[in-house]
Amino acid sequence: MLDQLAERVNADANLVRRGRHVDTTFMLAIDDAYHLIRVTEGRIVSIRPGPFITPNYSFALRASRDAWEKLWSPKPIPGFTDIIALVKKKLLRIEGDLHPLMSNLLYFKGVIAAAGTAAAAAGKAAT
Repeated sequence: MLDQLAERVNADANLVRRGRHVDTTFMLAIDDAYHLIRVTEGRIVSIRPGPFITPNYSFALRASRDAWEKLWSPKPIPGFTDIIALVKKKLLRIEGDLHPLMSNLLYFKGVIAAAGTAAAAAGKAAT
């Protein structure tokens, strides 16, 4: 699901520019599938799939596969339009140090949106 995330984010010059001060690792959890995503100067340099014994990350975004798929649908329904909407509906948990996420919120929303674009492209290629 996150196979093409790095190339999609790194190919988006505006998104990389927006995240030029981001240097962190965060976890994206889809049910029990964990991914550590390393970002340096706005570019995704690695995505490591779990499981992990003691992962080192700044913050984690945890939601069910159903919630992520609704967020990443081509036309998300109201309440599933971004990560903050999922938090409000108590479908997504944000854990850890919120400072890197909140100070670069538009960048991380763009990264999550790029993951949805990659997921949609993978779904189209499978059909």
